[in-house]
Amino acid sequence: MTNGECDKRGVHEIREIRQFHFTGWPDHGVPYHATGLLGFVRQVKSKSPPNAGPLVVHCSAGAGRTGCFIVIDIMLDMAEREGVVDIYNCVRELRSRRVNMVQTEEQYVFIHDAILEACLCGDTSVPASQVRSLYYDMNKLDPQTNSSQIKEEFRTLNMVTPTLRVEDCSIALLPRNHEKNRCMDILPPDRCLPFLITIDGESSNYINAALMDSYKQPSAFIVTQHPLPNTVKDFWRLVLDYHCTSVVMLNDVDPAQLCPQYWPENGVHRHGPIQVEFVSADLEEDIISRIFRIYNAARPQDGYRMVQQFQFLGWPMYRDTPVSKRSFLKLIRQVDKWQEEYNGGEGRTVVHCLNGGGRSGTFCAISIVCEMLRHQRTVDVFHAVKTLRNNKPNMVDLLDQYKFCYEVALEYLNSG
Repeated sequence: MTNGECDKRGVHEIREIRQFHFTGWPDHGVPYHATGLLGFVRQVKSKSPPNAGPLVVHCSAGAGRTGCFIVIDIMLDMAEREGVVDIYNCVRELRSRRVNMVQTEEQYVFIHDAILEACLCGDTSVPASQVRSLYYDMNKLDPQTNSSQIKEEFRTLNMVTPTLRVEDCSIALLPRNHEKNRCMDILPPDRCLPFLITIDGESSNYINAALMDSYKQPSAFIVTQHPLPNTVKDFWRLVLDYHCTSVVMLNDVDPAQLCPQYWPENGVHRHGPIQVEFVSADLEEDIISRIFRIYNAARPQDGYRMVQQFQFLGWPMYRDTPVSKRSFLKLIRQVDKWQEEYNGGEGRTVVHCLNGGGRSGTFCAISIVCEMLRHQRTVDVFHAVKTLRNNKPNMVDLLDQYKFCYEVALEYLNSG
């Protein structure tokens, strides 16, 4: 969102213009899921005052994508006011005024998907000022149903989470990649795989990892499993190839579970052409931070990259959630600070737990929620988790983890 001012020549009148730019529409086709565009449409609606003039909507030709936005906007209003939708006649009416509005069958189907998701999920965003009272109400148990609003919200989330099919994960399921997967039921879909670029002998370009968007930055996170003994080399290839500046570790080193220590405590570790050099370490409460210098010895002209690993000690393996909300929020803030200081917020963050599932998803979801609070002063845990699950269904896989996201948001608000 960009704010600007314009004045009319010869007239002493200044108007504020807000430009909303949706960056998640691919060059061809439609977005894979409607979650992002729905959030965008709702944000535009919430930021447009009642007395505002007409909304200017454009894409390249002012037809296909523009038509999708307008139809979704109209249908959301119609569903709220009348309890029904009529996509067919809405598109017909638009086409009577401008040719090719909603250009393709794919766009027409996408509109139906978007409205279905909107009707099933509702608007789950909450102004920052109302989070505390709303969360209290959400946890109240209804004696008639023996359920609560937050349980029902999580049940809805599970219902609308897409299921990955075998063909969605065809690369992870290739026989040569089986030994690189810790759990054969937790696999990344082909569409969000970060393919390894650095050449290393006969090793394949596959790693069990998935690219995830943050609130403002596409593919800001790479969620992965703790490296197996045979994938440590691939892990560091991933860090180097995708310009990662932070590594967040949410589990313990445990050789019995094939979770080796993959970093040097001093000196240099060599992983094929990649060299990982220990620089420094620091312990502060529940967080060990280590800084490494990594580079490709086969390409010295590329220089080196500084990477900080944040090992979080406050989440024992027997617990579903971290021990302390305050220390987890501190972890989020330390990662954000390093990202901003070292690379202007542009570097990616690798997040891993044992299997690249619930814990990693909880970190990413809370990071997104904190970003929402900073930029929009709203909280939408449902939207944050749904966005992550669109790529990987096991993100934030427990109700207690889902509640924890709300609780850290409250901690964020309390801390100022």
